Amino acid sequence: MSAAYYNVEGGGASPGAMRSASATRYVGGMSIVKTVLLVVMAAFYVGAGVMHFRNPKFFLDIVPPFLPWPGAIVAVSGAVEIALGLLLLAPATRPYAAWGVIALLVAVFPANIYAAIADIPGKGGYGRLPFQAVLIAWAWWYTRR
Repeated sequence: MSAAYYNVEGGGASPGAMRSASATRYVGGMSIVKTVLLVVMAAFYVGAGVMHFRNPKFFLDIVPPFLPWPGAIVAVSGAVEIALGLLLLAPATRPYAAWGVIALLVAVFPANIYAAIADIPGKGGYGRLPFQAVLIAWAWWYTRR
């Protein structure tokens, strides 16, 4: 720890300084909580992207029937999720990747609406729709440097 976290005049750490230290530790300019949540988010998108290729039927089921080339849509969206998940981990590309995640979440929202309206089993139904707002807010947290 740096001297900023310790009461160096008294020769030791004051309790207040230690509480402050645990609440304000930073890793690469971000708090530990924000860093951990970033890694979780990146892993979530990489994992979801991989699942587009391992179990494409799950995703094909929710592609609205009016859209052409459902197989290509699933493959491209999976590849984009993997790329964005990885780009979130690099500080130089993080804000752009976060905006990309937001755009992706907006782009796939019609599929979530279709899955809810069509009552497709195992796809989350109407409960999944408000969760999109949580995911967008989470990504937005990383849009600034």
